[in-house]
Amino acid sequence: MPRPAVFLDRDGVLCEDRADYVKSWDEWRWVPGAREGAAALAEAGKALVVVSNQACIGKGLVTRATVDDIHARVREGLAAAGAPLAGLYLCPHTDADQCACRKPKPGLLLQAARDLDLDLAASTFVGDALRDGDAAHAAGTRFVLVCTGQGMRSLEILKHSAEESDRPQRFHVARDLPQAAKMILKWDRTGYARPPEYGAAHRDDAD
Repeated sequence: MPRPAVFLDRDGVLCEDRADYVKSWDEWRWVPGAREGAAALAEAGKALVVVSNQACIGKGLVTRATVDDIHARVREGLAAAGAPLAGLYLCPHTDADQCACRKPKPGLLLQAARDLDLDLAASTFVGDALRDGDAAHAAGTRFVLVCTGQGMRSLEILKHSAEESDRPQRFHVARDLPQAAKMILKWDRTGYARPPEYGAAHRDDAD
């Protein structure tokens, strides 16, 4: 039977977002609480899958080998915290490449679902950017926007586009990955709740 997953964006959810990209392990900084939030989801039986745009590869700022080394260390760090990954998928392209895998397109999620036998409709994507939410919507997956990384900027964009876009109706909002984990696990106990009205979207629904 296909199983539910929690898809995790990388920069801004697991590690602190950098305008100049994370180009080495020395530049990696875990978002506070990220490993604990991932561990809570893993303990509940969720398949954890990282899906990440890494245009720094396509731009020639870092090699694929270096990014793979970073990700090997990410896997080790999460496993040590009790949150082993079921998969890690990245897009190395830039917007100019017009690939099928770069978010906001859903290619990474669809590929993971095929490879890992995942139930997209029962899964949730946790990200900090609007393109994460758009990818989740295109894949038929629920979405939680966290306020770490680009999350607060994404919320400001949503506020200004609320009258012109149906995006707010697709989004739940959490402070960070630990709160997103509480929200997802609450849905398991009580049933999935539709996103609240946008004006109430920032309330602490998980606590």
